[in-house]
Amino acid sequence: MVKKISSLSIFFMIVAFGFLQKDEWFSIVKQGGMVAVLISMLLVAICVFFPIIPYPVLAGGIGAVFGAPVGTIISITGAMAGTMAFFYLSRYGFKDFAQKKLERYKRVKEYEEFLTRNSFTAILTSRLIPIIPAPVITIVCGLSQVKWLPFFAASVIGKLPNTIILSFAGETFSSNKVLSFGLYGLYLLIILSINFLVVYRKSAKKSLD
Repeated sequence: MVKKISSLSIFFMIVAFGFLQKDEWFSIVKQGGMVAVLISMLLVAICVFFPIIPYPVLAGGIGAVFGAPVGTIISITGAMAGTMAFFYLSRYGFKDFAQKKLERYKRVKEYEEFLTRNSFTAILTSRLIPIIPAPVITIVCGLSQVKWLPFFAASVIGKLPNTIILSFAGETFSSNKVLSFGLYGLYLLIILSINFLVVYRKSAKKSLD
């Protein structure tokens, strides 16, 4: 009981702290510098728990300030710090709360079965093709027997394409808005098309069965 209360308290404190400070922190990020790097990582980490700033806006802004290569490193570092913290909170803290949250997603059971067979491939696929929301994936993995290293490695690789594109789109936004929006729009179109094909194939298979 103490562990659950402590974990939930940490969770809500992180979210509340992010909400109260997000405008000031985002202003610091826009100024650049070493402090901005640390604040950027912290903001991205908090957004793993709750999107106080939409990730495309945040990662794009970081890319605009620091450039695509450095922006990618900053964003992925912050994202993985938050993801691993969420992973361990789910595993050792609020298990009951996490289980109730998962009941709202019908596809989670299918994902759990796939996760049992091949954790690295399952996590990597779900990060690259986000049919299931990212926080839900983290919770499922935290509640399962998945080891932290495959989870970490697959999550990093899976998050990289989106982060690289967002950082590059942010860097080019001021000089070429059409390219910036077009690049990320194309990426979203590809992801949505893949999601549609996956869902369509599953529906067609069920109909045949």
